[in-house]
Amino acid sequence: MPTQIAVITGAGAGIGRAAARALGRAGFDIALLGRNEDRLKETAENLAKHSVRSLVIPLDVSDAKAVQDAAERIETELGPISVWANCAGATVVGQVAALSADDIRRATEVTYLGSVNGTLAALGVMRRRGQGAIINLDLAPNLRGMPLQAAENGARSALRGFCESLRPELLHDADNIRVVMVDLPAINTPHYGWTRNLTGKRLKPVGPVYEPEVAAEAIYRAAFSTSRSISIGATNSFAALWHMVAPGCREARLAEKGYKAQMEHDWAEGQQPDDLYKSVPGSFGAQGPFDEHSRRLDSPLTFFVPSSLRAGIFGALTAMGLTALMAHIRNCRKS
Repeated sequence: MPTQIAVITGAGAGIGRAAARALGRAGFDIALLGRNEDRLKETAENLAKHSVRSLVIPLDVSDAKAVQDAAERIETELGPISVWANCAGATVVGQVAALSADDIRRATEVTYLGSVNGTLAALGVMRRRGQGAIINLDLAPNLRGMPLQAAENGARSALRGFCESLRPELLHDADNIRVVMVDLPAINTPHYGWTRNLTGKRLKPVGPVYEPEVAAEAIYRAAFSTSRSISIGATNSFAALWHMVAPGCREARLAEKGYKAQMEHDWAEGQQPDDLYKSVPGSFGAQGPFDEHSRRLDSPLTFFVPSSLRAGIFGALTAMGLTALMAHIRNCRKS
């Protein structure tokens, strides 16, 4: 049986690097795409120790032609692409009133258009065979609408809508190409130290926080899943229900607690380098600095929820909530 080929964008560090290891262990050969060639080569060297063949292609995912050219090169040098995971992203953190239009545009170009460019490139080659899996990353429901994160939330929301329209088109054309969203909670990666940060304080993840290997496992499952999305942990279902039933209450709580939850007590020491417009130099792995707070694959609280199961949980919670509401209304009428 020929080796399957996976493409990972943002493969030099963080989730992308962890995903490369996970898919490499599963028997894939890996094409590594990203802006920092040195870190991509580090990832390739790590894969080579485990006899995983790889191809390093430095590029900016916001460059649509470069991504398209990369797909053709991968097909020629590695083989037919069966899985494409868009893990690249960049953002700016701060109040909307403090953001510049240029920074929002750039965050959108990398996170949203970068994933769209990857999706289009994957479709271009996968449709030759009528099959494959495209994996895009989304925010878990408990992170959607978070204050100071308008650029990230806007880009991920756009990507979610893009994929929702793409799926019925693929069904219409009878292509066996799956588009899977992985809804990620806070992940302990180096990006907290290199994100453009306008708050003046160091950033921290909003719990629960997981190690990047957990996100990589979710991406691996998405590569073989028939589900539209995969979530990590059960809190997503509760957060989605809260958002639907009491959006005003959730917004009030985010206004009160959301700022503090994302920032360390200490002020940042001067302006730190960020990766919004160009890659931050240096050697970074998959993990960030929050290991002692992170959940791992062996944690009893770490499990994966496909969209079908999440829909069932969500439906049950909704039914319970409506039942309780109707009982409360009847009691009020009696009194």
